Amino acid sequence: MLPPDHPERIVLAEEVHARPPEALQAPCRATYVAVLVGVDDRARELAHLIALCEQLGAVAPAANARHFSADLGGLRIKWERHGEFSGYTFFASGGSAMPFDEPPVARLPAGWLAAIPGVTIVAAHAELLGAAPQAPDAAMLASHFAGNIVVGASIGDGAGHAFTDFRVHTDGCARFLVLSREFTPRQAGRTLQRLFEIEAYRMLALLALPVARSLLPHIVAVEQALAALTGAIASDGGGDDEALLQELTRLAAEVESGLAASQFRFGACKAYYELVNTRVTELREQRLPGLQTIEEFMARRFMPAVATCSTVSQRLHDLSERVAQASALLSTRVDIARERQNQALLASMDRRAKLQLRLQQTVEGLSVAAITYYVAGVIGYLAKGLKAGGLQIDPDLTVGLLVPVVAVLVLLGLRRARRHLGRAD
Repeated sequence: MLPPDHPERIVLAEEVHARPPEALQAPCRATYVAVLVGVDDRARELAHLIALCEQLGAVAPAANARHFSADLGGLRIKWERHGEFSGYTFFASGGSAMPFDEPPVARLPAGWLAAIPGVTIVAAHAELLGAAPQAPDAAMLASHFAGNIVVGASIGDGAGHAFTDFRVHTDGCARFLVLSREFTPRQAGRTLQRLFEIEAYRMLALLALPVARSLLPHIVAVEQALAALTGAIASDGGGDDEALLQELTRLAAEVESGLAASQFRFGACKAYYELVNTRVTELREQRLPGLQTIEEFMARRFMPAVATCSTVSQRLHDLSERVAQASALLSTRVDIARERQNQALLASMDRRAKLQLRLQQTVEGLSVAAITYYVAGVIGYLAKGLKAGGLQIDPDLTVGLLVPVVAVLVLLGLRRARRHLGRAD
């Protein structure tokens, strides 16, 4: 009944259902690990995951899978492959004597987690517990977060509470405490997923910060060099424009190299920052007395770092435009100087042509005299021959009378030949 399907129709239709949140009941524990995995290591990562499933008797993911979840006997695993990282979430039902003391990853085979290809960018434990009618006091929160400053709020329009300190603790993991008051199982799963994604996207966005800090000294140096070169161009001191243009070309290459090396990271920072803001908004926080909300924490601690990255990226783009403008200005001045040199050369050539014309006219006059002399000599020999033959003529008188005629005829002939050549040109 329908035209043929687009090759990607089913894949795209299922994409919005690809990573559903887990349905969780309090009490529950979860551990999330985000690993930066290179393209060359992805096949090895999938093989490592398949080996775990085979070892624990679970159905393994498909060879082209990008997400996967399975029960591993008292432990549930959820794996997702993203653009530049992979996320592993492990769930175990039931609570522990003290929150965060018995993470679900303790049930994995020894050494499996550490052997995942790639490097860890985020690791976090979460505890989902039932909530008392009133919010927890500061002393209880401090005991769960090693005395660090805790941020949190009532979330889900009052359906629960979420707390964290955004610190990496001695076990190498961050901590999230979620207290459920009216969470449905899916709502609880979405809440934990959002909290883990906030931490993951925050860290991934901040990967641009070391890049920005390393580029700042180079940007300052290029700006100073560009200011000096621009001043030299403006002074018009008769310096070597070619050397200035070469220096500007070097600066342009340096700036473009910085842009090429950093723009992916800065673009990713912007994208991850927007995702963090989206996930924070989805929490629907309501302030608790004496606590800073997650949104406020991000505004005070996270946004300035992102603003630094954005500023450095913008400075690079602005610097590239300024170098290009200076290069164009200097190139124009060099072109004008070359045009003046060409005009001077053409004027010199014109003067030389005029001198050659005058010399040619002088030689032409000498040519008339020489040709007249030789013709007069021929006429003299002819007159002498005619006299010897009996004709009564005076050779000298004949030559003398014909010399002016011959000179005029030679001059007229040369002029006619010159006019003929001029018309041909």
